[in-house]
Amino acid sequence: MATATGMAGDETPPFERIVAEHGALITRIAMSYEADPALREDLVQQILLAVWQALPSFRADASLKTFIARIAQNRAISFVAKQVRQLPTAEIPEKLEAGDPDPEQSAIDASERRALIEATRRLPVPQREVIVLVLEGFSYAEIAEMLGIAPNALALRLSRAKAALKSMLERGR
Repeated sequence: MATATGMAGDETPPFERIVAEHGALITRIAMSYEADPALREDLVQQILLAVWQALPSFRADASLKTFIARIAQNRAISFVAKQVRQLPTAEIPEKLEAGDPDPEQSAIDASERRALIEATRRLPVPQREVIVLVLEGFSYAEIAEMLGIAPNALALRLSRAKAALKSMLERGR
């Protein structure tokens, strides 16, 4: 098993464990930026590669989760910017989850999740960053540090993002 250790010595876990523990976080961040499943998988792979390449620079001055989320956000923004410069492709709708005991409620929940994801994708990047990180459970202090902004600026971005999401979701009804 290959390990990637940072300057902090043995504080960085093996890459395989990082993927197992933070893969879902990376996938959710990728999902908030890319609708197309094939492109999203490509983005996830690019994020994982970027994390692997950046592990030697991990100094444990922030949590590993914060370190990975910062890399994922930055890579997702770069990926989307590159996609915008290319010709648009047709979007493939996301699949509904199957197997829940109540198919009607399951369909409603899936529809609401899709609407939230689609609305999040339409937010300007600064607002999208904040919403995604809040939904991932990061504290406001962690988010402000990750994005390199003051807590007041974070509060303003979050307020604007919530208002924009609320407006988009209400118009969609």
